[in-house]
Amino acid sequence: MGVLLRDHVATEGDRTALVDDHGATSWTDLDQRVNRLVHALRERGLEPGDTLALMAGNQREAVEVVLACLHGGWLLVPVNWHWVAEELAHVLDDCDADALVVGADWSDVAVAAEAGVSHPRDRVRIAVAVEPPAGFEAYESVVASGSADEPADQARGGVMFYTSGTTGHPKGVRGALAGLEGPPEVWQLLAAALSDILEPAPADPVQLVCGPIYHSAQWVFGVVPLLLGATVVLQHHFDAADVLRLIDEHRVTNTHMVPAQFVRLQRLPDDVRSTFDGSSLHRVHHGAAPCPPDVKAEMIRWWGPIVTEYYGGTEGGFITMITAEEWQERPASVGRAIPTVEILVIDDGKVVETGQRGDLYFRNKLGLDFEYHNAAEKTEAAHLEPGVGTLGDIGFLDDEGYLFLSDRRIDMVISGGVNIYPAEIEGVLAAHPSVLDVAVFGVPHDEMGEQVLAAVVPVAGVGADDSLRDELEAYARERLAGYKVPRTWTFHDDLPRSEAGKLLKRTLRDPYWQGTDRAI
Repeated sequence: MGVLLRDHVATEGDRTALVDDHGATSWTDLDQRVNRLVHALRERGLEPGDTLALMAGNQREAVEVVLACLHGGWLLVPVNWHWVAEELAHVLDDCDADALVVGADWSDVAVAAEAGVSHPRDRVRIAVAVEPPAGFEAYESVVASGSADEPADQARGGVMFYTSGTTGHPKGVRGALAGLEGPPEVWQLLAAALSDILEPAPADPVQLVCGPIYHSAQWVFGVVPLLLGATVVLQHHFDAADVLRLIDEHRVTNTHMVPAQFVRLQRLPDDVRSTFDGSSLHRVHHGAAPCPPDVKAEMIRWWGPIVTEYYGGTEGGFITMITAEEWQERPASVGRAIPTVEILVIDDGKVVETGQRGDLYFRNKLGLDFEYHNAAEKTEAAHLEPGVGTLGDIGFLDDEGYLFLSDRRIDMVISGGVNIYPAEIEGVLAAHPSVLDVAVFGVPHDEMGEQVLAAVVPVAGVGADDSLRDELEAYARERLAGYKVPRTWTFHDDLPRSEAGKLLKRTLRDPYWQGTDRAI
């Protein structure tokens, strides 16, 4: 049996390890399927150090591929299943993938990507489909072809995530999780080190994964609890009402969400919300995007003081944490640095004083660092010096070490020489009962340089017209200084967001700057 599953199989073999659209999978069945997959991939030529790209949803097969890589010494590259063929082709070329496993819903994208790669190669191709496309093997046939015996010579595998690509092509991030040195047991040490942060329930932990597992945070909040022995419930696509059902039905103790999911939960009909028990919940983590204070306060009121926020990213992992109790004392803070991280606020190349805004850098005290795969210049640009990197955010520390974010520098609006931070405006507008989603950014203005635009998605049944614009403008003026109030308003059916919940703001912003000779 796989070394990472051995203890769980020995003590709880018949207990449920995974729940997905297939139903329940026991620890014993999961272990045997992973063993078969490791043998099958080896028989097809995969060797330690090779790379496997995975484009699949939140399903058992995705977890099996992950575990096979962690035992087989292979580098896993989870792929965003929203990507089109050109984006997948870029990643296949960039990571030099030796194998590709794709879910049935994305087989056509995979076929088109393989036809469009710059460097064609004879890689292993597997589709989770009864009738795979030409050139692909059926996943279940591959699994069935391998032995269920414990594989010999197991080696530590790793995972490399690609960033969302809001600027140029997606970038592969090689950090601590991408390491391939040592035995698979290294993952047990990593999981144990993260347990204090993830806070699994002390008894019968059940982790709900309701965001795409190709995202680094969802991956960590799904795979690590499994390695620690938790049952993992996978929701294939996010559905707010179904989240409430899954929590109560499976007695979910832990989950991870993003603010957009909080909003959708809060806007469920009262009759749906009133049937929710939620007493099994032990800890709910959220991150990946700023959370409007009113939204977070409502989640704490509804679900209790179990809502913990973190700040971090694929490059730096977890950087800060803040409990519900701490946040209620310091609204808008994202917490203090975790013990293994130091935060530096830099302006003009120098560390600034407490309370002064600047570019945020972090240093991992364990000596861990990151680099962008095949992009030395981007790695250098993201570092103040070796070991001191940035996610590109702006903020400040208070006198107790609590971090407050202002925004990402690319989102900062400079109007008439005054810096305006869209996150503050978005937080105000998102609290309006007629607003489902909102993005704020700068657009060209002949006199002021830039002016503020708000792109708004109204809730269902609310008319997107001048009266709504006037209402939102008056609402903003009551809560913001006049120069921060948007001068332009646009209304949309939805906004471009990654499955991680992050606004793809450049998609909205760039058309306004086309034909100009500047970008800010």
